[in-house]
Amino acid sequence: MNFPDTLRYTKDHEWVKLEGDIATVGITEFAQKELGDIVYVEIETVGKPLESETVFGTVEAVKTVSDLFLPISGTILEVNPALAAQPELVNSDPYGQGWMVKIKVNNIADVTELMDAAAYGSVAGV
Repeated sequence: MNFPDTLRYTKDHEWVKLEGDIATVGITEFAQKELGDIVYVEIETVGKPLESETVFGTVEAVKTVSDLFLPISGTILEVNPALAAQPELVNSDPYGQGWMVKIKVNNIADVTELMDAAAYGSVAGV
């Protein structure tokens, strides 16, 4: 299973890529495999400041609906527009075109407290 070294990870199977004070967030390859074929992504929290661990949306797969938890505190600036027409991008390219949201991070240091790829691999059992 693929967990890029350039990303940080949460126990809830989200990944974070930090660029300046903007973080791109998505779900990991492990999470999308566990969920199965994703058919719908709902995120209605754009512009809202949220604390870490807050539900920021849901992802619906053929067999289940799962909450999405914000890995770090911040304000959601953008939702991936491609997911409205192609939610399956989360399955086919979870670390690229399947990203979920971009957030303005409240505290950049919070990102460094997230797990690195090796630690997340242990949590995911890989």
